[in-house]
Amino acid sequence: MPYVQDRVVHDADSHLMELEDCLNPYFDRRMLAAFHDLPSYRHKVGDGRWSAQARRRQDDAAFRAGDAENILLRKNYEALGSFRRADRPAALDLLGFASQLVFTTFCLGNFGLDESGPAELCYAAAQAHNRMMTDFCSVDRRFLATAYVPLTDFARAAETAREAIEMGAKALLIPSRCPLGHSPSHLGFDQVWARAQEAGIPILFHVGGEEKLNPAYFENGMPRVKDFHGGEENFTSVSYMTIPLSVMQTLAAMIIDGVMDRFPRLRFGAIELGASWLPGWMKSMDSAHLAFFKNEERLHRLSAKPSEIVRRQVRVTPYPHEDASWLISQAGPETCLFSSDFPHVEGGRNPLKRFGDSLAGTHAGAVDRFYAGNFIDMMGAGLAEDLRRPRQSVAA
Repeated sequence: MPYVQDRVVHDADSHLMELEDCLNPYFDRRMLAAFHDLPSYRHKVGDGRWSAQARRRQDDAAFRAGDAENILLRKNYEALGSFRRADRPAALDLLGFASQLVFTTFCLGNFGLDESGPAELCYAAAQAHNRMMTDFCSVDRRFLATAYVPLTDFARAAETAREAIEMGAKALLIPSRCPLGHSPSHLGFDQVWARAQEAGIPILFHVGGEEKLNPAYFENGMPRVKDFHGGEENFTSVSYMTIPLSVMQTLAAMIIDGVMDRFPRLRFGAIELGASWLPGWMKSMDSAHLAFFKNEERLHRLSAKPSEIVRRQVRVTPYPHEDASWLISQAGPETCLFSSDFPHVEGGRNPLKRFGDSLAGTHAGAVDRFYAGNFIDMMGAGLAEDLRRPRQSVAA
């Protein structure tokens, strides 16, 4: 029996847990050696023992016998379908989601190449990622591949977007941090937004592409706090606070500089970046609109107040520990999406219960929009018509 019962649920956030050689078959041969020499790549790979251990675990018949009853209990590399494409449809059958957006884990942040270059290697890494993601997701139409587009070079970004769409990507992922030397709202990127709007697919942001906490905040005279994995690379209660800052600024620039009005059918999604910031951010943009309207011609050209543009074109995934009912009441029923973060630990073992408890007493129409309607609106042509409101989730 699948985890989801008696409701259509689309999952706005799931992940691969790639192994160390995941990009090799997809990388431009001329650039592969330079990529392997990157300190950021070598750091991720380490001694490689974790990769061998993951393979052994998934080859163990006794372990695999428990796949079904542990579909939400096993996390990361132990999860069914975490890195083997052939296993992923069975995992989705057990989960019962009507579709899943699929993001990378290994390639989040593009190995720092957006900031450090060179541009050719930066875009080669993005291209390899996009080939990998579309290939993995091709096993089942319910899997919606995300393709990364670095915003370091106008022409290369447009070409990367074109190629990703032609390969079958169902969403374009961009960093929420500001590129070096220009705004993400620069007119030079209009070719990227135009290609996405024409294809009917969204522009997405995801945690991992944001500006990180200034490391000086960790130097507080006390022992270093470990993250929930027991290390120091993931978030703690202080570094958690910076997660939405970049996407708030980037989206504000894109709204105020007119990107969303130039491309009114384009949807934007902020995924795994939380949502408690959303209502206050919307209010702050409306306040800025009012305060600077007299002196800024660009504000005169906006089609509506910034908060109204958000409700029209921006969708956000709350974390399971956030109050989804309050968010919907404050930001509007159009804005929030369900996500599982499968198979990451952060998604928890029972996201439907946590969100369901939070949504108790919320109008049924708003609840349906949270689980399905807002995702369908955001994905547009990226989600096939027959997958939008299926009677039941079955392998495609």
